[in-house]
Amino acid sequence: MVESPLAGKPKKSESAKRLSAMIAEDYMTLHQRASNGAFVVWIAIVVPAELFAGFDDVVYAVPESHAAMSAGKGVGALQCAKAEQAGYSADLCSYARIDIGTVLDGGRDSPSFGLPRPHLLVSNNNNCSLLVKWFDIYHRMWGTPHFVLDIPFCYEEQNGLNFSYIRDQFKDLISTIERLSGQRFREEKAAQAVSLSAEALKEWKRFIGLASHRPSPITAFDSFVHMAPILTSRGTRRLVEHYRMLADETESLEADGVYPVPGERYRLLWDNIAPWHQLRKMSSRLAGLGANITTASYTYCIGSLEGSIDAYPFDGTDPLAWLARLQNFSVCPQGLDLRLRAMQRAIERNGIDGVIFASNRSCKVYSVMQMDQMRHVRDTLGVPAIMIDVDHADERKYSEEAAFVRIEALLETIDARRSSGRPPTA
Repeated sequence: MVESPLAGKPKKSESAKRLSAMIAEDYMTLHQRASNGAFVVWIAIVVPAELFAGFDDVVYAVPESHAAMSAGKGVGALQCAKAEQAGYSADLCSYARIDIGTVLDGGRDSPSFGLPRPHLLVSNNNNCSLLVKWFDIYHRMWGTPHFVLDIPFCYEEQNGLNFSYIRDQFKDLISTIERLSGQRFREEKAAQAVSLSAEALKEWKRFIGLASHRPSPITAFDSFVHMAPILTSRGTRRLVEHYRMLADETESLEADGVYPVPGERYRLLWDNIAPWHQLRKMSSRLAGLGANITTASYTYCIGSLEGSIDAYPFDGTDPLAWLARLQNFSVCPQGLDLRLRAMQRAIERNGIDGVIFASNRSCKVYSVMQMDQMRHVRDTLGVPAIMIDVDHADERKYSEEAAFVRIEALLETIDARRSSGRPPTA
C-alpha cells in the first residue's frame, strides 16, 4: 500500500520507502553522470524520454517534476519569490517561477541542489503553452539549443497525418542529439525502454484501478505522490518493479481490511494538477469528513490515449510509433469532448459521488474548459460538482478555508441527493 499522506498513518509502507530511495537515487545519478560528461537534456513532461535510452550517455531532467518536488518540500513559494524579485511576473506558472528562481540562485534551497546545466532544451507546445517561452529564457541565458516539438492539439482521436508529423519530429530530435552529442542512436535500445515503460504503465493502471473498490484502498493523493518516478525513471526495469510492488502491496492491505479512509462516505474526483503544497493537510482534513478523493484526471490519463483511461499497449514493433500515438495522453492538449469522455468513464467506473474542479491559477490550459465540464457533469451526468481556486505549487495563492467551505457544501449536496432517494453513481 502506498504511504498515504493521511494523518494517523505515520509508518511508511515498503513502496513508500522504495519511492523515496528511487527519487533520491534518480537525482543523484543525474548529477553524477552529468559531472562525468554525459549529454544533458532538459525536457517537458510529455517529451518521450525513452528516446534517450537509445544513446549510450544521454541523461534527462524534468524541470516541472523538480518544481513539483520543491513545492511538496515546502520551498515553492521561496523559489517563486526569487524569480519575482528578478522581474518575472507573479502571474506566470508557479512551476516556471520555481525553476527560474532555482536557476538564478544556483540551486540553493532546492531539494536536489537544482539540475545540472543542459546541453539541449526540448519543449512542446501542446501540453503547456508556457513551456516554449520558459525554456527560451535558458536559450537566451546560456545559448543552449532549444528544440520545440510542435504537437497538434486534438479535438478528436489523433489522425494519421498528425501521427506521421509527430513521429517525423522524433526522428529530427534523434538526429539533433546525434549531431550535438556525437553519439549514435540505436533503435533497439529505445524499443527496450518503451517496452519497459508500457509494462510499468500496465502496473500503474492496476494500482489506480483499485479506486473502483468500495471502500477505496487508495486516495488520489497516493497516486499524485507515486507518479514521480514516471518522470524520473522512465524506460527502466525498476519502474516496473516499483509499480508492481505498489499494486501488490495495496491489494494485500485491502485484503487485510486496511483503508486510508476507513469511514469512507463520499467518493470524489479531482480535476487538475495536484496541490503539491497541500497533500497531507488536505487529505487529512477530507478524511476527517469521511471524504476520499479516490480519482484524479491528472493521474488516470497517464499511459492512455486521448478520451480514454485504459492503458495503451506496446506491440513490440515501432517504439517511435507508440510514443507518437501517446503524445496527447495528458488532459491539457485535449478538446472538451475528449476530456468529458474520459471523465465520464472514470466517474462511472469508480462510483464517484462528486467532482472537485480545481481552477488553477498557474495552469490556464488545464483550467480553461472546466466551467463547461462542470455543467456537463451536473446537468447531463447528474453528479454534484464544485469549483475551487488553487495554485499547484504556490501556496500563497491558495486559501484552505475558502476551498473547504465549498467542499463541505459539496458533501452536503451529496447528502441531500441521497436523502431525496436519488441513487449514487453506479
